Amino acid sequence: MKAEDLKDFLKLRQVRINEDRIQGATRFRGPEGEIFCVYDTGKFVPQGNRKSALAGAVEEWASMGLAAVGGAGVVPEASDAPVFIVYGHDTAARDNLELLLRRMGLKPIVLANLPAAGDTIIEKLERYLGEHGNVGYACVLLTPDDQGHKAGQPEEIKYRARQNVVLELGMVLSRLGRPRVAILHKQSVELPSDIAGLIYIPFQERVDEVKTALFKELENAGYKPRAEAL
Repeated sequence: MKAEDLKDFLKLRQVRINEDRIQGATRFRGPEGEIFCVYDTGKFVPQGNRKSALAGAVEEWASMGLAAVGGAGVVPEASDAPVFIVYGHDTAARDNLELLLRRMGLKPIVLANLPAAGDTIIEKLERYLGEHGNVGYACVLLTPDDQGHKAGQPEEIKYRARQNVVLELGMVLSRLGRPRVAILHKQSVELPSDIAGLIYIPFQERVDEVKTALFKELENAGYKPRAEAL
């Protein structure tokens, strides 16, 4: 890590900080007593108040090994980049996907497990896809969480994914591009309006039914998943 990287991260969060030099390091002081030291060697040392939302966000950011904040539209080399998981109410499918990705030797990121730092869900997603520019791929789970039908035609009721999942799908598509987003969906779900070039991977009940197809898509995106997971 470089001091400029942390400075950019704090600036994007609109945090007022005091910056000074100590022996061999740049020291940043936060508004609630947080202290972050970035040494010239690249070593990062958090001090002071480590219980604030800002301290949690910075330490999470640093633990992910971010070397740069990254701007919108910039996608890193995939071999070691985390894989983002977007999901609705089906936590069993989410857990199944997260476990599968870990078995492949990859680094899944689940939005619910990330520090909120006072953000709404959408703000949180924007922050992690924007500031944490090392996310290289996203797996979007479309599961039958809602029901819907055309106006005046209740007999045509269909299962649909949660509206927030469809919105988040659009956000990751905009951020990463179509080749880096896989839509894993239960076959009972009505799919959103078709967009040419999207990667759809249907499954019956469990995500690991389609592990081979997902493995190939990750390889195509530049990852090196472990074959032992198959």
